[in-house]
Amino acid sequence: MARRVRTTARKKPRQERSQATVDAILSATARVLCTTGYDRASTNRIALHAGVSIGSLYQYFPSKEALVAALVERHIDQMTSLVKTKLAEVAATPLPLAVRTMIQAMFDAHAVDPKLHKVLIEEVPRVGRLERLTDVERQVQGLVAAFIDARRDLRKAPAHAIAFVLVHAVEAVTHAAVVDELPAPRAQEVAEELTHLVLRYLSPG
Repeated sequence: MARRVRTTARKKPRQERSQATVDAILSATARVLCTTGYDRASTNRIALHAGVSIGSLYQYFPSKEALVAALVERHIDQMTSLVKTKLAEVAATPLPLAVRTMIQAMFDAHAVDPKLHKVLIEEVPRVGRLERLTDVERQVQGLVAAFIDARRDLRKAPAHAIAFVLVHAVEAVTHAAVVDELPAPRAQEVAEELTHLVLRYLSPG
C-alpha cells in the first residue's frame, strides 16, 4: 500500500521572524514550481532557494505536497478576498461599470503570476484541495447572488442560477486565458468581449 503523504502544515508561525521564514519558503516554492515544474521540484531545492536549512523547512511543512497545498490555500484566499472587496466597491455603481470592473479585476489578478496560477490549478487534485476549491466557488456564487438580489436593473431570474452561470463562465474564460498564455493585448480584448457577453446576459431587455 502506498504511503499517504501529509498535505497539511505541521504548525503555523506565531512570531514575526517565523512568519518571515514561512513566507520565504512559500515564495521559493512558487519560484521553483514555475521554473522546474512540480515533478522536478523538491524540498531540498526549495530550501536552497529560500535560504533556509531543510530542517527549518520541515519544522513547518512535512512534504512538497504540503508546500503546494499551502500555496493553493493562499492563492484561493487572495482571490476570494479580491472578489469580496470588488463586489463591495461596485455594489451601487451603474451595471456596465460594475461588470467591467469585476471582470477586469479577475483578469488583473490572474495576470499577476500566470505561470504560478497555471501550476497551482493543475496540482489541486494532487494535493487534495478540490473540495476546498468547490467550497470557495459556492461562497463566491453566494456573494454574486447577493449582489444580484440587491439590484433592480437586471433581468428577472433566480439569482442563484444567474450567479452559478456567471461565476463558472468568468472563471472558465480567465483560466483559459492563463493556460493559453495570451499576451496582454489579446487578454484585454478577451476581457472586453466577456464584459459584453455578461452585460447582454444580465440585461432586462
